[in-house]
Amino acid sequence: MRARTLAAIAAVAALTATGLTLPLAGSAAAASTTPRFDFNGDGYADMAVGMPDATVDGKAKAGYVSVIFGGPQSPSQSTGVISQAEAGIPGTPEAGDRFGSSVAPVDVNGDGTFELVVGASGESLTSEQLRDEGTITVLDNSEWNIKGTTVARGTGEFSSIGRTIATGDYDGDGDTDLAYGESSEESGSLRFRPGPLTADPVTTTTLRHYSMGGGTRDLATGDFDGDGRDDLATTWKAMEDSGTFITRWDEQAEPAQWYADGDRGSALAAADFDGDGTDDLAVGLVQPNPESDGTHCEDRYGGAVLVLGGSKTAPFGTENKCITQSSPEVGGTAEGDDDFGAALSAGDLNGDSHPELVVGVPSEDVGTVKDAGGYVTLNGTDQGLYGGLARSQSTRNMPGAAEAGDRFGARVAVGDYNRDGLGDTAVSAPGENAGEPRSGGVWFAPGSTEETYPVGKSLTPFGFALPNGAIAYGEVLES
Repeated sequence: MRARTLAAIAAVAALTATGLTLPLAGSAAAASTTPRFDFNGDGYADMAVGMPDATVDGKAKAGYVSVIFGGPQSPSQSTGVISQAEAGIPGTPEAGDRFGSSVAPVDVNGDGTFELVVGASGESLTSEQLRDEGTITVLDNSEWNIKGTTVARGTGEFSSIGRTIATGDYDGDGDTDLAYGESSEESGSLRFRPGPLTADPVTTTTLRHYSMGGGTRDLATGDFDGDGRDDLATTWKAMEDSGTFITRWDEQAEPAQWYADGDRGSALAAADFDGDGTDDLAVGLVQPNPESDGTHCEDRYGGAVLVLGGSKTAPFGTENKCITQSSPEVGGTAEGDDDFGAALSAGDLNGDSHPELVVGVPSEDVGTVKDAGGYVTLNGTDQGLYGGLARSQSTRNMPGAAEAGDRFGARVAVGDYNRDGLGDTAVSAPGENAGEPRSGGVWFAPGSTEETYPVGKSLTPFGFALPNGAIAYGEVLES
């Protein structure tokens, strides 16, 4: 199973205070597909929430993961705490481990049963707790007995692996592979760990070294040239350099940089927005290379999303466009420091076979309420992304209220959580109820064949009866 399909049906609603309802092309008859992440095997898509700052057994920032299960009407149940305190999961909870730094669904052996990849960027591999080698673990939920296998370990005390991860069959051998960022005392690198993702010792490869202070910001898997093989997109930043590049493996399973650009972002998403048979790459919160004379997006007021077009014939990125909240028919108003594009996810939310792009705007002010946050759903069309509604916690049919510092839209994800054939949206607000023993939350908004505001639902650590110390629920979110 293609990993980009596991992680790429993400997008949905948005942020404006008007409530128009317009019919959209297509219908829900676009049959329900196999979930990208089904951790409990019931046929409904699930979502994984990482809480790397959560307290476990009295250990601050030991971190844990909680899986929210999809269901007939909406997501409604949680696994509770999945941490290194559980039997069968490698390691023990220690202060600063940050288990749950990243999460990614994966089908390790292609059998249709889903596992969960979890990063612990602060894990120490020695008795010296100030070291941050980091680990990456695969969790298997077979027969409701969660077991873990460590598949990658940091090589140095500053490695901090597990902050950024991606999966896909990059080398084309049929096994799911792992890509991840690794730091060092002065710079960083992008690493490749070939599958199968088992405990067997495996030699990893450095795909790229970064310059001084460099690190991987985000990763995305897609088929950008339409050859049926997974490619890896990376965006990175260093002290005086940055960029976005795509790594492609050839027929001999050798990796090489296939595309590179000086613009960088904070988030990536891959999907075929224009329906030409190749994936396009969305780069969120795009910024220029400090050493470059130009940029694709001159207008970045409030944040911008750069969309680089895939093609089977023309060079990648020949067709490109920049989208802001000042673009035609895009909901909301561009304001300084909105962070439009800080989070991205893509998927078909209305059944018209064109994926939408959900754009997080976590620092959006709602009226006079600072940093309440919101999100915008950009519509997929034959010509690519165009227009889209905006939504916040003050928009009708969305539970709760916009409050200062909620950062609603800090993370976004898409999955068919109610199995009606339409992608649904999950949006996190890690700042919800900040300062309380159980803070943060995730909001569910169902897909719809009409351009409207469907009734949402809040999913909170308090509602799931998670223990005190569930801090910033939704800081890490994937489905």
